[in-house]
Amino acid sequence: MRKEPFVTNEQLKEMVKEYPTPFHLYDEKGIRANARALKEAFSWNQGFKEYFAVKATPNPFLLKIFQEEGIGCDASSLTELMLADALHFDGKDVMFSSNATPAEEFQYAHEMGAIINLDDFTHINFLEQAIGEIPETISCRYNPGGVFQISNSIMDNPGDAKYGFTEGQMFEGFRLLQEKGAKHFGIHAFLASNTVTNEYYPVLAKELFGLAARLKEETGADIRFINLSGGIGIPYHPDQEPNDIYAIGEGVRKVYEEVLVPAGMGDVAVYTELGRYMTGPFGCLVTRAIHEKHTHKEYIGCDACAVNLMRPAMYGAYHHITVMGKDNSVCSHKYDITGSLCENNDKFAVDRMLPKIDIGDLLVIHDTGAHGFSMGYNYNGKLKSAEVLLKEDGSTQLIRRAETPEDYFATFDCFDILKDRKK
Repeated sequence: MRKEPFVTNEQLKEMVKEYPTPFHLYDEKGIRANARALKEAFSWNQGFKEYFAVKATPNPFLLKIFQEEGIGCDASSLTELMLADALHFDGKDVMFSSNATPAEEFQYAHEMGAIINLDDFTHINFLEQAIGEIPETISCRYNPGGVFQISNSIMDNPGDAKYGFTEGQMFEGFRLLQEKGAKHFGIHAFLASNTVTNEYYPVLAKELFGLAARLKEETGADIRFINLSGGIGIPYHPDQEPNDIYAIGEGVRKVYEEVLVPAGMGDVAVYTELGRYMTGPFGCLVTRAIHEKHTHKEYIGCDACAVNLMRPAMYGAYHHITVMGKDNSVCSHKYDITGSLCENNDKFAVDRMLPKIDIGDLLVIHDTGAHGFSMGYNYNGKLKSAEVLLKEDGSTQLIRRAETPEDYFATFDCFDILKDRKK
């Protein structure tokens, strides 16, 4: 199977005249179509809502697209809450899912009317002290512990995760929250990351729906929504089959009718909190080959590095690479594709078979639309790149400029480096 870029070589050649490499490029048409497909797949649930995980791609222009598509946002920090607030997201359209949360962040979330998703039993009293009350609508994050698996395949290990209430704490927490004034409840869980299987969501849903039914029966709590969170992945490798969101939606529907409807909970809303699935395939990192090195291996040095895309260095993650203009060439050369950081793991690919790369060639690194720019940093004094939107009509828009040395030095308030540097 081939992995095709969503942008042509001719389009890129025009773009780089205006936007110097490296830059992240996003596909508005793909993002919108994907958002609509998700909503259609879960349209059987009257209260369904997606809360886009802001941390995946925290750009106001992209959040505005989701807002126009009727999608909310899931914030995990003060600045992400501020971003949602600045875009005038209604409070009910913001989910605040955080952990080890400072009091001022709970206060901000409460003031803007966001739905607070508590990560721990001890946060109940902490939240009450922080905002002076318990909101009428509150959510709790569940962690069943142990190993989460589908059939014989281990998906992840929730028992090692720092997130969530135990099952016993969920029952105790719901009772305590009701005593403190909570009237409406939600349940949330995230048990596996980047799953490329249509079975994950239905299996997760069955566990959460069963828990919800037991909680209602034993505590009498009014459970209004169940948030299946994220975990639906994308096919980073070209030979992977993508998830079928319609099959996933249908699988969740069957479990809903099997578990919740007989429990008298057929009005419970299903929420999702997808990030990677919503934007991952619709972003790429555009970089240029600027060096070649012939030593013990063959290296191609790019003008991008791990500050632009950390996942390969941090996780050894695979990102497909297309050498633009050479799509039909034979992959006859084995390269390490590297950046310029003083770290040997600063490699976008290791021993990757690609067409012959010449200095000046444009490379597209696929599937960087989530956890790409957002995980960037400034090690070695490197500056973050620009973000560009390929609009539905084929035009482009700069949606975040590249950082400058002035940005990097701006927090040195007591030392004006740019002014005092040697001439």
